[in-house]
Amino acid sequence: MALENRYDFIMLFDVENGNPNGDPDAGNMPRVDVESGYGFITDVCLKRKIRNYVELVKEGEAGYNILVKPDRSLNAKFTAAYEAEGLPKKNKGKNADDVKKAREYMCRNYFDVRTFGAVMSTGEDPCGIVRGPVQINFARSISPVNILDVSITRQARTTEERTETGETEMGRKSVIPYALYRAEGYVSAALANKSTDLSEDDLELLWSAIINMFENDHSAARGKMCMRKLYVFKHNNVLGSCPSHLLFDKITVSEKDGVLPRSFTDYEIKVDRQMPEGVELIEKI
Repeated sequence: MALENRYDFIMLFDVENGNPNGDPDAGNMPRVDVESGYGFITDVCLKRKIRNYVELVKEGEAGYNILVKPDRSLNAKFTAAYEAEGLPKKNKGKNADDVKKAREYMCRNYFDVRTFGAVMSTGEDPCGIVRGPVQINFARSISPVNILDVSITRQARTTEERTETGETEMGRKSVIPYALYRAEGYVSAALANKSTDLSEDDLELLWSAIINMFENDHSAARGKMCMRKLYVFKHNNVLGSCPSHLLFDKITVSEKDGVLPRSFTDYEIKVDRQMPEGVELIEKI
């Protein structure tokens, strides 16, 4: 069923005593804008958690495979699409009709391709390029973050040589005591209907994945992460009734006066519920 509405959305989520997204260029410390001190989390990290949730709840169900995961090479999955559609292989995309059929197969069978799109133009059996109707911006912390570099004691030694220096050794762990993050996203019904056939059922699964993406992703490194709010702006048509940035301005989050933020309740959320004509605000959480 084709999408009849454009959507924009805002996610508010927090971390307590954890590292929500390590930066490999900085010793895997939490990502931070060095100029402003605000923390950020990449869209890739957030989409990974959405993919993991969908795979967990839809495992083995047709149409809900996940393309971007470390099981097989991408080119092997592209070749599998040609085999499933009975198309001649190893033509390196010379037949545009074959590439189109393979691309349609990938959209039908892979949820993350339908949702986020994919570059599938590599290998001997390319499946083309799909522009994803769902896009998510980097998340940014509401306040500057304070990164603690904590010393820890490690008792399990990895080699016999290292055990000769003693029973324990010291390690380090970088955490953020507390931070509230905001991320904004978009759902283009026009792109969904034109290129990937993202359905209403897929969209409901996306909202569920966003709400629950931290619930089955807990780890010692990430600490306590919670999705606190999900605001969805529903337009009454495919192309939208209002620019997204005007809708995003309807939700403001700020620190309460005189409080060092260490919990969600230390912030004040103001919602301007006077929506432009043709837009409905839905609070999923």
